[in-house]
Amino acid sequence: MSTPAEVPYGSAAGRWVILATVLGSGMAAIDATVIGIALPSIGRDFHASLAQLQWVVTSYTLVLAALLLLGGTLGDRIGRRKVFVIGVVWFSAASAACSLAASPSMLIATRSLQGVGAALLTPGSLAILQSTFSGGDRSRAIGAWSGLGGVATAAGPLLGGYLIAAASWRWIFVINVPLGVLVAWVTVRHVPESSDRPTAGALDIAGTALAVLTLLGLSYGLIEGPARGWTTATVLVSLVGGVVGGAVFVEVERRSRAPMLPIGIFKVRQFTATNAVTFVVYAALSGVLFLLPVVLQIVDGYSPFEAGASLLPLTVIMLLLSSRSGQLAARIGPRLQMTVGPLVIGLGLALLGRSSSDPGYLAGVLPGVVVLGLGLAATVAPLTATALGSLPDGHAGLASAVNNDVARLGGLVAVAVLPALAGITGDAYLHPAQLASGFRTAVLVAAGCCGAAGVLAAVGLRPGVRSQAIPIAQVDQCFHCALDASPLVSDTLSA
Repeated sequence: MSTPAEVPYGSAAGRWVILATVLGSGMAAIDATVIGIALPSIGRDFHASLAQLQWVVTSYTLVLAALLLLGGTLGDRIGRRKVFVIGVVWFSAASAACSLAASPSMLIATRSLQGVGAALLTPGSLAILQSTFSGGDRSRAIGAWSGLGGVATAAGPLLGGYLIAAASWRWIFVINVPLGVLVAWVTVRHVPESSDRPTAGALDIAGTALAVLTLLGLSYGLIEGPARGWTTATVLVSLVGGVVGGAVFVEVERRSRAPMLPIGIFKVRQFTATNAVTFVVYAALSGVLFLLPVVLQIVDGYSPFEAGASLLPLTVIMLLLSSRSGQLAARIGPRLQMTVGPLVIGLGLALLGRSSSDPGYLAGVLPGVVVLGLGLAATVAPLTATALGSLPDGHAGLASAVNNDVARLGGLVAVAVLPALAGITGDAYLHPAQLASGFRTAVLVAAGCCGAAGVLAAVGLRPGVRSQAIPIAQVDQCFHCALDASPLVSDTLSA
């Protein structure tokens, strides 16, 4: 086991560690959010179909979701700094390859490689902070990481929109290269190494491979089904293979001595219900946010910069209200907020449908963004605390990782399915009238899903049950990453 000397929060060494982790995790978070703004430009340059644009998004999310738990285990075994640096360098190299893509297929392949890098660096940022700081300094460091990460996430779409408008969509990938060099240099020079080799579990290679095959099969079938036909051999084989792969994955994990995903944790009703709500809410959210930047640019004539700025009030609302929401849930229990919150989210998503008929931001977009932000602020913090508090003390890291992956899987399914359900297929996204009509259907479907999530919470969560793993005084230390993923919480909160 390798344990670094404690680093004081206010020291120069502490500031270097925070800088490296904020910039590293920010690279992955910003890239995941800014890609949606670039989709219309990518589609025009490559004459791409909607299915190809779906793969540009899904290929990254698929690989990241499948390898995220493995990335955390690797860091524990061979060194968190080492795996973090490998992830940063890998992500930067893949970003450079993305910027040079000459076809949709090449961009999809390089985005998959980006997902590998993100899976290596994303778990490392919080793990490095936890192992480098201790006590009150640890909470302060994670708080700084969370706040600065929120600022970076908010600024990312603005910067990305500007780069797309001023130069090319390729620059949203090019900018990762010098940033990655800086992060790698700072990390190697200033971040101490740490690991937990005696206690780290074995690498679950079989589970990881089955997870990749399952997600790939289901994603391919769901995305290609509308275009190729649901009875086409390749689509049927992919869907059946995905389902069978998922069943085998569950059995392998159930029998494994060191499973990537301990299946037994889902016997806890509170934990399972919370993750079911997470899956449905983030599916609805991800599906609409995949389409919204395209609608704003194709239907309403927004520039990429304007489309990137459109959701800024949502981020501000969440940063201001999420901690208070978590404190309230700690006092009264999460059931009420997790029931009402998804209903408010659904209302906000439905209101976003106005953007397809009213191009004005104040009337067409802002009301939906504000209501959506209020709904997310009410829901996300208690959802996080409940997911963590549902398992015994000492399992906060596992609970957070599972909740994070469930959110990503919800987004993966929604990006694949929602456009087809709304009748947006082929090159329909290039035709404003057809896209607008489909988007209005999509937001109603998503709103209905959020209503179902509220019902799930009301039925599945026990009234009055509070988090046992996170004391009331520490609920405001639940930290949230970008909207493409669920909240992250440090393992220290269960100590």
